[in-house]
Amino acid sequence: MIQRTITAVVAGVAFIAVLVWGGIALNLLTGVLAILVTSEFFRMKGLRLLSFEGVLIAAAGAALAMPGLSSLLHLDSSGPFLLFALFVMVLLAATVFAKGTYSFEDLAFPFFVAFYAGLGFQCLVLARNLSLFIVLLAVAMVWATDIFAYLVGRQFGRRKLIPEVSPSKTIEGSIGGILGAVVVALILLTVFHSQAPQLGYVRMIIYAVLFSAAGQMGDLVESAIKRRYGVKDSGNILPGHGGIFDRFDSMLFVLPLMHLLGLF
Repeated sequence: MIQRTITAVVAGVAFIAVLVWGGIALNLLTGVLAILVTSEFFRMKGLRLLSFEGVLIAAAGAALAMPGLSSLLHLDSSGPFLLFALFVMVLLAATVFAKGTYSFEDLAFPFFVAFYAGLGFQCLVLARNLSLFIVLLAVAMVWATDIFAYLVGRQFGRRKLIPEVSPSKTIEGSIGGILGAVVVALILLTVFHSQAPQLGYVRMIIYAVLFSAAGQMGDLVESAIKRRYGVKDSGNILPGHGGIFDRFDSMLFVLPLMHLLGLF
């Protein structure tokens, strides 16, 4: 617990500091995070990132995760997607010369990994570029969901949510996580009313419920992936917390949904 707490405080403060700073620092961070998540996926599947396929797909994920590259390379807003497509097309070309050792089906896994990580972290940058409040709201709701789900589930949890995927999660904990996210969202909307978008309290409650549920689904998806590959954590880069994917699984679901609903 001490190790987990120290890691959470140090990593949390550093992450929030980069979010506040924004700009090139945030773009570089999201690019690195996308590469690390890709590395963790490759590790879980027993593949090497330091390979022709691994390097290309890590570059594809990083390109998608860094929308700031567009201005540096004098591209329009579609630049990250075009760079992503370029790296994927190189891998597609490799299927021609691999003489049957690398097929279109083999490309599906790295493509999914790069797109999953890259798009989620790109949305983090896009949210920050529009509004610091929006990205901090997303972080706060995800953290509140995790904390309240754990506390309520530990105290009152009786009925399992989806035991074949995550045996420790309960329906009561899930509801507690949603309520926690709603409370935190309403507090932030009240305290930072001038910086917040004009959503209104009713709409904010609806959004908080949706985002909390999406965050929990992202966590369950990660649990299903880890169970598929027979691993406890996606990695070990964060002492006491596992890997980067373990910490950002919920955000990778919440941020694209926020973007879809027009919050940024």
